[in-house]
Amino acid sequence: MSFSVNVNAAALSALRNLNNTSRDLNQTQTRVNTGLKISSAKDNAAIFSIAQKLRADLRGFNAVKQSLDRGISTTDVALAAAGSISDLLIEMKEKAVAAADQGLDSNSRSALSQDFVTLRNQISTIIANAEFNGTNLIDSGTDAIVAITNPDATQTLSIAHENLTLGGTNVTISAGQTINTQTTAAAVVTALIASLDNVNSALTRLGSGATALEQNRVFADKLSDVIEIGIGNLVDADLAKESANLQALQVKQQLGIQALGIANQSPQSILSLFQG
Repeated sequence: MSFSVNVNAAALSALRNLNNTSRDLNQTQTRVNTGLKISSAKDNAAIFSIAQKLRADLRGFNAVKQSLDRGISTTDVALAAAGSISDLLIEMKEKAVAAADQGLDSNSRSALSQDFVTLRNQISTIIANAEFNGTNLIDSGTDAIVAITNPDATQTLSIAHENLTLGGTNVTISAGQTINTQTTAAAVVTALIASLDNVNSALTRLGSGATALEQNRVFADKLSDVIEIGIGNLVDADLAKESANLQALQVKQQLGIQALGIANQSPQSILSLFQG
């Protein structure tokens, strides 16, 4: 056994071990406080990089869901309006068929024509109000839905515009159409039959588009959940394990402090060698 007052090897070793324990304790406390075992690139550069990319994808899916939600709401409004227009056309057909009866007196035909005009005008009112967030899928414009479906905005889902205005490509009766004569009423019946077929076809297309939007919305939710779980598996700390480790390191730190104190006292024993 050698003694030296210049170098205290035991104290240096105790100090080194104590520093290692303190570093581990600080790391464990950070994990407990943040809930993360990897909170920066210093912890694990590769895993942190992967987690950051997944976080970017997750934010991208938030934008995807917002885009799909807007599309769904816009389509729902258009579907409700188109359904009401279809109902109105059915009522208008009933009035036109009744007015086409040759044995009907003029007063009755006039009353039917007034009802017809009231129903006709409701179509224009419905179309004017069938707007959501500045988009109207059934007016005389060209608005369409183009919703993004992936976090890179490179894939989209489109729903075409359907013109359901009076005198348009689908509803062929004009904005000034009446059924005040038997001949006019008979002609209007034919036009209404074609218009009903057209509107119902438009309803089918809009309905298919709405279903596609909702399916993509559900899928986006599932993917978001999977990504979020994946990020957690990569970077989240096991708090039960970290809590147990924290207590162990705290005890180890206390013992290390005591060991360093003992090691620092060892040079004092040299003095006993010079006592006679």
